Amino acid sequence: MKSTQLTYFIAAVMTVLLGLASRRYTEGGTSEGFSIREFIHNYAGDALWAAMVYFGFRMIFIHWQKKRVAVMALVFSFVIEFSQMFQQEWLNTIRRTTLGGLILGFGFLWSDLWMYIIGVFTAFCIDFYLLKNRS
Repeated sequence: MKSTQLTYFIAAVMTVLLGLASRRYTEGGTSEGFSIREFIHNYAGDALWAAMVYFGFRMIFIHWQKKRVAVMALVFSFVIEFSQMFQQEWLNTIRRTTLGGLILGFGFLWSDLWMYIIGVFTAFCIDFYLLKNRS
């Protein structure tokens, strides 16, 4: 694995860890009105998931332009989200596993599409401004 690919692998792993932490450490406790803790719990994981997809695609398609990777990461994320409209038993069996649930999700939400846009855009900016000298 080239050092550039290793950089993207590390970025993807760190993003996964942040995504898991966003769910674990914001559980419990509800309050009336706006709660940043609740907002992070409900939305950060989706943005981080899409950022992880971006970094994973960058690792695999290292010679592609960053914009192309961003578009592909968005398309992939959107396809996964729209697939949640389909509730076939064989697909739900996969979703009931831990890994299947993390990858495929459970139910379609329009807000997830916005979080995917934010996540891919953020990963693209990190790549463009912080990792630009690595590729």
